[in-house]
Amino acid sequence: MLEKQKVKEVMTEDVITVPPSEDVVFAFEKLMKYKVSSLPVVDEEGILLGIVTATDLGHNLILDKYELGTTVDKVMVKDVICIGSQDNLKTAVKKMNKYGAGGGIVNQLIVVDDHKIKGIISDGDIIKALRAL
Repeated sequence: MLEKQKVKEVMTEDVITVPPSEDVVFAFEKLMKYKVSSLPVVDEEGILLGIVTATDLGHNLILDKYELGTTVDKVMVKDVICIGSQDNLKTAVKKMNKYGAGGGIVNQLIVVDDHKIKGIISDGDIIKALRAL
């Protein structure tokens, strides 16, 4: 089943992004407002530069680790795990497992074709696809 279903069939297409100049406080507010767990950081042309997560931003904001005016380009993860829209869900699951830290998983993969963001796929999207069977 996972081999037959494509990422593009279950991914979220309207990805909420943030520019690298966004203040971390406003980025965190955007995460909470839209109830998403991560924000890809993109330049003016929509090219992926990095990613910030609710976990990282929230944790560091609570611990007061950011100076006033800290922008996401200073704290984003630059090595973003991506997948193509034509890849299958089995490949997505393998990538989520392979790149997870400390025995965990990567909760979402940015879907990129031709250097442009096409969507985002989360572990929840894959679980919903499995439940639909």
